[in-house]
Amino acid sequence: MFGYEMMNVLSGSMEPSIHTGSVIFIKAVEPAVPLAVGDVITFKSDDPNIIITHRITEVQKQGETVSYMTKGDANDTQDPSPVPIANVIGKYAGVTIPFLGHILTFIKSKAGIVTFMIIPGALLILWQMISIWRYISKMENRPVNQPVAEEVQS
Repeated sequence: MFGYEMMNVLSGSMEPSIHTGSVIFIKAVEPAVPLAVGDVITFKSDDPNIIITHRITEVQKQGETVSYMTKGDANDTQDPSPVPIANVIGKYAGVTIPFLGHILTFIKSKAGIVTFMIIPGALLILWQMISIWRYISKMENRPVNQPVAEEVQS
């Protein structure tokens, strides 16, 4: 959305800066754009299915290769391995929507699917069935010779 990506914060590693259950906005960064100590970045961990948002504590340069040491604000120690620049998804844009992540997590759960999709769908079908039943009841109670609508006078 406008060059930003929304991320759901699932852990408290960045408390009190970023609270669990918040949605944060991440701005994609080009590899040529330098990141600095203190920047909060979102990156793929060693397990590509795990995405982490932590603060840069150190910039490591070895020739042309750049990587970052990171740490969650609430963590006592920094992360064990450096983050290669290729793993960086984006930089935290400073925009947080508190509690929205809890709502999104609920919507994706089985209970959320039932609450927000199945129940409204069933109510819509029931409402349509009642409307059809009422229409049929009116048609059955109408005398046979009575016109359906009044004739338009010319």
